[in-house]
Amino acid sequence: MRRLVARNKAGTEPRVPLSRERVLRAAVAIADEGGLRALTMRRLAEEVGAEAMSLYYHVANKDEVLDGIADAVVEEINEVVGRIDVPSRGDAWKAAVRRRILSAREVLLRHPWAPGVFESRTAMSPAVLRYHDGLIGLMRDGGFSNDLCHHALHALGSRALGFSLELFDPGPGGEDDTAALEGMAAELPHLVGMFMEVAHDDPDSTLGWCDDQFEFEFGLDVILDGLDRLRAQD
Repeated sequence: MRRLVARNKAGTEPRVPLSRERVLRAAVAIADEGGLRALTMRRLAEEVGAEAMSLYYHVANKDEVLDGIADAVVEEINEVVGRIDVPSRGDAWKAAVRRRILSAREVLLRHPWAPGVFESRTAMSPAVLRYHDGLIGLMRDGGFSNDLCHHALHALGSRALGFSLELFDPGPGGEDDTAALEGMAAELPHLVGMFMEVAHDDPDSTLGWCDDQFEFEFGLDVILDGLDRLRAQD
């Protein structure tokens, strides 16, 4: 098979050979800049300076691109958490697991499109399996049985990788949204009452009605505290 190279304009740097790694790196950059909607095969070809058909020597289709960029993000997570060197034996397990998960979340915040791709994948990749293997290792260091590790992974769900599926997304909390909620107060008094109080707790929040990071850490700590109690009984 002839080696494919990216095109270049006269006077620019020498052409860089086209490879699967380079294609996926470009795909991640496009998604980071414009979201998944911006990631098309045509746009990807433009980014690497090649003909669209040339991409298919390296990625079979758009779905394979999505698999690839999901793996690329998890590999980035694995690289980051692999550098963490903190105690995990005994009671230290919880702080070690918390740091691992929040470090994974820091990576995902750089790639806000990634959770949507993770949710659409039908199988765990080797990179994801390696991440969870390390997570289980920390819990085993803390004295968890394999059975409790299994339950813990189910309890953590996507939160183990640094993101969570939100039940409610009330939006930015502007005047129109507030008026809409007030109109539903008679039918949904408890839900509306909760939202209205949360909205007034932090009216200057740039994240809308909910501070996503605070809510993520709140939920994570609730789960980890509960698992620590179960560990003591195991």
